[in-house]
Amino acid sequence: MQRMGMELEPIEGAKEVVIKLEGRSLVIKEPQVSVVKMAGHAIYQVVGEAVEVMSHEEPVIPDEDVQLVASQAGVSFEEARNALKESEGDLARAILLLKTRR
Repeated sequence: MQRMGMELEPIEGAKEVVIKLEGRSLVIKEPQVSVVKMAGHAIYQVVGEAVEVMSHEEPVIPDEDVQLVASQAGVSFEEARNALKESEGDLARAILLLKTRR
């Protein structure tokens, strides 16, 4: 491999490798990880048993959206943020949801 300009180097101490996909992740616990260096590039090799984990990440709600929903629905910022989370960030749906709860 060295004659071809390739270097293989183990990475010691890796505890976990996570590959994030749309709506799920692959988690490899206690993997064997190596890096192959060739022509200025690095290729990471991961060996281990992968477990699929479904992701349930909350959407990121900008403060500007919270302010808009709170002012339009006449509610507190906390109520507005909760409605935005419930409506998965949809402003109109969050406002309608809050107005129908009164």
